[in-house]
Amino acid sequence: MQLEKFIEINPQIMMGKPVIKGTRITVELILEKLAAEDTIEDILAEHPRLKREHILAAFAFAANMLKGEKIIALAA
Repeated sequence: MQLEKFIEINPQIMMGKPVIKGTRITVELILEKLAAEDTIEDILAEHPRLKREHILAAFAFAANMLKGEKIIALAA
């Protein structure tokens, strides 16, 4: 998955936390909601701008971070 297509890190958006491109929805928020037992469908209903592929990108981003790989996507 090309994470840079879906995830961006920009110091001017949410203090540089990774977000879904074009939104202020952080990867952290998505993971917190899933940890709180929200389903993907719950998250999609609550945030209509999100798509399933955005949530899957958040999973992939988190997995890459845990591997120790650094992904730095700068705003264009």
